[in-house]
Order: sequence, then structure tokens, then C-alpha cells
Amino acid sequence: MLPYSAWFRPILHISGGISMTDRQQLIVNNVDTVKQLILDAERWIWAHPQTGYTEWQAHDYLAEKYEALGYTLVKAGNIPGFYTDVETGKPGPKVAIFGELDALDIANHPESVNGMTHCCGHNAQSAALLGIAAALKQPHALDGLCGSIRLVVVPAEEMIQLAFREELRQKGIIKYNGGKTEFMYRGLLDGVDMAMMVHGMTKGSSVNEDGDTDLDFQALLGMNGCIAKNIRYKGKSAHAGGAPHMGVNAEYAAMLGLQACNDLRETFQEKDTIRFHPILMGANCAVNIIPDEMKIESYVRGKSLEAIKRENIKVNRALTGAALSMGAGVELSDRPGYAPEYHDPTFMKLAEDCCVALCGRKKVVFDYNGWSTGSSDFGDVTCVMPGVQINAGGAVGTLHGIDFQITDPNRMCVNAAKVQLFLVDALLSNNAVTAKEIIANYKPQYPSIKAYLDAIDVLTLDKDAVRYDEKGNAIVDFQN
Repeated sequence: MLPYSAWFRPILHISGGISMTDRQQLIVNNVDTVKQLILDAERWIWAHPQTGYTEWQAHDYLAEKYEALGYTLVKAGNIPGFYTDVETGKPGPKVAIFGELDALDIANHPESVNGMTHCCGHNAQSAALLGIAAALKQPHALDGLCGSIRLVVVPAEEMIQLAFREELRQKGIIKYNGGKTEFMYRGLLDGVDMAMMVHGMTKGSSVNEDGDTDLDFQALLGMNGCIAKNIRYKGKSAHAGGAPHMGVNAEYAAMLGLQACNDLRETFQEKDTIRFHPILMGANCAVNIIPDEMKIESYVRGKSLEAIKRENIKVNRALTGAALSMGAGVELSDRPGYAPEYHDPTFMKLAEDCCVALCGRKKVVFDYNGWSTGSSDFGDVTCVMPGVQINAGGAVGTLHGIDFQITDPNRMCVNAAKVQLFLVDALLSNNAVTAKEIIANYKPQYPSIKAYLDAIDVLTLDKDAVRYDEKGNAIVDFQN
């Protein structure tokens, strides 16, 4: 593969020790021309947060902006989100760029709206993607490129509100919890050959060799996948003071179940990076009533689908055993979550070169062995095509925390737009020789989107895991 700098005229633009080609300088100028559009969008979406599959305000705002730029949109229909294709007029690969719409439930954030906040920075992604769309309308933006660029505005990356998403699934509105997975199922990523996105990060997320923790860009090799779990313990209500012996306490059964799962943690092997982090959804009764129901939402995360499936069986066994010990019942509902996310190293290296060209060597850290124990539905995408997800600085506090704030949208949004356009340019210039090489050498885990979806569908589980006969003997069934 040719080095990126070899595709253009010699480097002419040097500022602050950072060197760019003529072509990169054109991209910088094009993005700077639409900078205010990006910054306005970041603030507007921040002020209008909505959680997954309900993000209609941001959807409508962005759809209006894209259409004003002259784009024709292919909308998802009964869920938020859309895509538009930017055609170069020459045959070649199709590169997708994602921007996520959804916020989080975090009512204690000082800027929460209706209990929701963009404290994972997805508003910045959508703003940057809008800037990319606008910059691609500027003069000479597509000069020398082939193939096409699919700009994808996608809902529901955060795997939250599992009961609500199950309701949507039961109604036939969605099949999958994750927005990208649902887009794959709906055919909205058909024809895409490779994908990229930029997520926000906070100061302190990584460190360079000089000890600087306020970086511009960072990336790791990948991150965990997960199974999503709805757990419902079933007891029997009774007077908590006068006749507790007449009841079966579902809350106690749930507490025992979580303790049993906690006692499994030493059996999880470090190489599998397993995570289990349940949340009790609360008892729906008065304090003087034995709770007859306790719901739990959780994931089982891990570095491979094989490890996730193996450890999830142990978790389900522990949850079931706790119900049996209390004479309670438990319903287990498992759904496909996200696949582990693997970034193609060659694609990563190209992305790193683009980040360094924009911001300089010391403000960029790419760890080719680094692994995150978080999860993203971008992992589903990387199961069938080469992809890379970069993290952009410009925020402080804690991701998913009440102290999260975007303090420098120029870095998180404007620079994100520039570096993704650098990367698109590197991929699709010179007859897309680099993109074609990455695609040809990539070994996807699944040969097609359909093959991938078929594989994760077997993770679906619905079990009434403990059933009693008239004598109180139990039949236990907690796995497919």
C-alpha cells in the first residue's frame, strides 16, 4: 500500500509543526467554511436529548438540515434515522460514516432534559456528520475520488431501557436492540464495503509518552460484545408484618441471584474480559407488602461470542438456583446484544496517519493491542466488513457520568469531521487502491450480514426457568 503522502503533491502546508498535503488543506478549509453549522448542531442536539428509538427531535432537525443541503434521504421508516449516499460519479467501494442520535437516562445530570442527557457525546457525532455532509458539497470536495460515501444517521447505540425495546420487538417495530444491527437487518447497510466513526472521549481517557492526558485522538484494537438480559423474579404477595409466611419474596430471591452471580466472578478468566453489571428495576408495591415481582436488567459482556455464551449459561444457572432456593420463579429473557468490535489494523494505521496529519504526533495515541470492556453496535458492523472507530477529545468529566461536559466542540466535532474526511480521501483517492487492499485482505467473521444475523439469533432465549408441581418439586430449565 502506498503511504498516504505519496498520493499527492509534496507537502506544502506546515503550521505549528504539523504538515498537511494540498488535498488535506482543502478539506480543512471546506470544513472550516461550515464550522458554525457544526457547532450550532452540537448545541441543539445536546439541548434535545432522547433515548434509543425515540430520537425523533434530532431526526427531524438533522433531516431538515440534510435536505436543505440538497441531499435525498433514505429513511428507516417507523424508527428514527436515515442515510444518504454521496456519489463521486466513478465506480469504487462504498464507505459508511456513522453518527449516533441517542442520549442516556441520567436525571441527575445538571443539564438533563426530561431525565435524559447526551453524556456519551453522541450529539457531537451527529454534528460532525452533518459537517461532513456540508463539506462534501463544497467546491472540489470530490475531486480525484471514486466510489461513494454513505452518511448514516443511526439511532439506539446505548443498550438501555431493555423492557421498552422488548415491547417494540413484540410489536414488530424492531427486531434488534441496537440501531446499527437493526439497520443491517433492514437492508440500510447493503452495499457498504467498509465503515468508520468517531466517538467522543474525556480528558484522562488515554495518555501519551509525555504524560499528556488531554489528547486529540485515540483508538484501541477493539472492545467487548454483550448479551442483553431481562430477568423477572416471581413471588407471592402477603402482609409483610402480619403474615410474611404466606408470601414468597421476589426481592430476596433477586438479591440471592445477584449474590450467586457475584460469587461466580472468580471463575471468569481474565483473557475473556467478562463483565456482569445488573440493575434492579425496583419493587412495584408498598413497604408493608411482600414483593411478588422484581425485575433486573443486565448484560453479560466478553471479548468473544464464545466466552459470552459460556459465561451466560453460568449466570442463568445462578439466577435460577436462587429462585429455587426461595420457592420463587424466574423468567429469563436473553437477546442478542452487540458483537465484539475488532478494528482492522491496516485501517487503524491509515486512520492514525490522518489524525497525526491534522493534530500532530504527540496528540494522537493508537494502541494496537488495547481493549475496552465497553460495547458498541459498531462491533456488529465489523463482523462483516473492515471498520475503525476513533475517539476524539474535547470533553471533561466521566462518560455516562453526571459531570460529563463537552468543553471544546472544535476538537470533538470540527476536528472529527476533518479527520474522517482525511480518511475518506485516503481510501477513495488513487482509484481507491488503499480501500480495495484493505477490503481484499480483511477476513470478516461472517461472510454476509444475513449470516451474521442468523448466528446471533440463536442467542435469543425465553425461559420460565423454575416450574413447580403440586408437591412443590421443581423442574429447572435455564438454557436452550
